Amino acid sequence: MVVKEAVVARFIELCDERQIRPNELATSSGVTPSTVYSMLDSSRKDVSIVTIKKLCDGLGISLGEFFSNPIFDNLAQEIQ
Repeated sequence: MVVKEAVVARFIELCDERQIRPNELATSSGVTPSTVYSMLDSSRKDVSIVTIKKLCDGLGISLGEFFSNPIFDNLAQEIQ
């Protein structure tokens, strides 16, 4: 798994825990739904840290809380 996939998986996990949909995450984060759906799109390779921060703000968690998850511990090498 690469970092983009891990970020998406983590946001899906958090939305499932809170029983919210991507549109609700967008609204609470002050971003457009297309921003969230673009992030979730597997064909997109990158997601900005600013977007991650806004989504974390919308969920009421810090970046530290977001990244403090085992999913980020053993990611594949990004340099190829």
